[in-house]
Formats: sequence, C-alpha cells, structure tokens
Amino acid sequence: MGKRLTDNLSSMYLGAANSLKPKHARRKIVAYVESYDDVSFWRSLLAEYENENRYFEVMLPSRTSLAKGKKSVLMNQLGKQLGENMIACVDSDYDYLLQGRTQTSRYMIENPYVLQTYAYAIENYHCYAEGLHEVCVTATLNDHVLIDFPAYLKLYSQIAYPLFVWSVWFYRRHNLSEFSLMDFCSYVKIDQVGIHHPEYSLAVMAKKVNRKLRDLEHRHPEGIPEVEAMKEEFKHLGVYPENTYMFIQGHHILDNVVMRLLTPVCTYLRREREQQINDLALHETQRRNELTAYQRSQVDVALVIHKNTNYKESPTYQMIRRDVEKFLRIIKA
Repeated sequence: MGKRLTDNLSSMYLGAANSLKPKHARRKIVAYVESYDDVSFWRSLLAEYENENRYFEVMLPSRTSLAKGKKSVLMNQLGKQLGENMIACVDSDYDYLLQGRTQTSRYMIENPYVLQTYAYAIENYHCYAEGLHEVCVTATLNDHVLIDFPAYLKLYSQIAYPLFVWSVWFYRRHNLSEFSLMDFCSYVKIDQVGIHHPEYSLAVMAKKVNRKLRDLEHRHPEGIPEVEAMKEEFKHLGVYPENTYMFIQGHHILDNVVMRLLTPVCTYLRREREQQINDLALHETQRRNELTAYQRSQVDVALVIHKNTNYKESPTYQMIRRDVEKFLRIIKA
C-alpha cells in the first residue's frame, strides 16, 4: 500500500467515499492547487459553483510533503487519478499558448479535469489594470486618480507584444538557449516611473524592445512569417496587443512593472493626504492625532495587491468560469 497521500487518493476513491455519506449529503470535489498562494484564488472562484448538492475542497497535493509546482506534483503524481471527484487547478504559464506542442500543454488543454488560469499566472490577475486604482485607495485612503492604469498597461502591452510573440515562437521551437523567458523579461521591465510623466518609462522600454526586435528579425528571417501567423492565431486565443501583460510571466509583471508603478503613486498619495491634514489642522494636537490615525490606517501596497480580487470581470477569468461549467456538465453535478 502506498505511503503517500497521492498513492491512496484518486477520483474513484473520493467517489466511493461520497457514496458512503447520507443520501442527501453534499458531494465533495477535491481541487488540488500548486502552492499556498493559489488556495485563495481557486477557493473564491469555485465557491461560486457550490450548492446544496456539491462543494469543493481546495488543497495542496500532499499533506506530507512541501513539494510544489504543477510539473513536479500535479502532472506527475495526480495525472492519472484525476476525474469527476478530483481536479487540478494550475497556472497556464506558456502552456496555453503552446497549443499542444508539448506533452504538458496537450494534457492541460485536453483534460476536462484540469482547470488553468489562461493568464500566465494568478499574479497577473492581481495586476489586472481595471482594479489597480482600488488597490491604491485601499493602501493610502486617498481616491485621487494620478495615473490611468488601464491606459498605461495597454500601452505597455502594445510595446511588449511584438517581442512577446517572438518569445512564444522560441518556446514553440524548443529553443530556449537563444532567447529565454528571462531574456525576454529583461527587455520588458520598467526601471523607474515618474508620477507626472509616466510615459517616459514606456519610451525607454520601447527603445530596448525595438532594438531586440531588429536583432531577432535579422538573425531569424525564417521566423518572421511564422510570427505574423501566430499573431492571427493569438486573436482566437484571446491574446491581443492591448492585453499582453496578462500573458507575460506573472512575477515579472508584478515585481518589475506594476509595483514599480504603484509604489511611487502610493508614496505621492500618502504625502498628499498628510499635507492636507497639516493644512486643515486647527492646532498642533489635532494635527498630530490626525496624522497618527491616518498612518495607522494605511496598508502596505504590496500586501494589498496580493489580496486584490478586482479581476473577476476580466475576459480570461470568464474563460475559467466556462471551463468549470463544462466540467460540471460532464459530471452532471
């Protein structure tokens, strides 16, 4: 008998366990995720589909091991055991865009018991442009709009898009030594954002991207028609120049783009609010008390963005919802 939890659990085992419950007991569907950080995201999504007949329990693949990551755990240990009572929930990474050109990509796309993010990772959802103003308000308690975040990330995406398609092209050709994901990210990072002229940071990035594009086109002329064809294919996958940031490595977008945008914005908003308190205070005691109360009410923006859930209207999130509904039709639950 297997010693690991994953040796003894399978969809059939959970189905048998469900059948032992009272007649009107709810059916349990176990949803395995890659890491602790993923539990909240998938719990929130799957909770929408719970009713008097079914419920989901979101957990890591093993309670006896700290192993994480979809390739090392979900695909290898759980792959054959998934079914109507056990599903896997994973980040798409580039596997969605590879469209079956690797074994992992084929498995994720074809298996109805695997739910994927479609966006590169959950971090991309936390960075969803339409929710970033609310992140700033929560962190600073200041509703002053300084930067149009959707417009900024749209322009960022349009600049990054041509090089992003080349990045996926290299992955589809299994040529990662010449232009790796790390290489690509080094060209599409934001170094510094000025509050009054945020467009300057994008102009700097655009110069780096354009230089690299010319280099790749010069060294790989055979790839140009394939890259252009991929752009048409991407439209059918929901990937456009305007939303590229949702499909670029999530940690990169969070750390090297969005946080470099939000940090100076939140710093400015806090100083602005503190200056208002200084100007409106009638005496020193009131000023000191108001400043203390305000400072205690602030929240670190890095913490807020990891708790941000203002992404549920995004197109990729709707794609996950459709997959959940398809799964529920299959199991007729």
